[in-house]
Amino acid sequence: MSPLTMVRPLTSSTGLLLLILIGNAAAGPEPDLRPRAVRSSVCQEHTNLHNRLDVVEKNVENTVKTLEVELAALLEAVEAPKWRPLLENAGKREVDILDEPQERAQN
Repeated sequence: MSPLTMVRPLTSSTGLLLLILIGNAAAGPEPDLRPRAVRSSVCQEHTNLHNRLDVVEKNVENTVKTLEVELAALLEAVEAPKWRPLLENAGKREVDILDEPQERAQN
């Protein structure tokens, strides 16, 4: 064998070893692996949290729907014909509840 053929496999092996070392250095230290029971517990807590958030979201949606229905009923009641004269005050001065009673009587 010639000395040249002996150098090539050595440089290839050295290059491969260098790439492996660089890859390990770039990856950083190994993550702290927790036991399966701990990981399972954390996953269960995460799932429980999402389930609780789903319940809260559902309650909020139901509350908003209820409030929308109540608001619609109140607006309908206020716009009923028996309340219409109180809402129509064209040409009348609005009553200021902060005015003194004597000033209200003059206006």
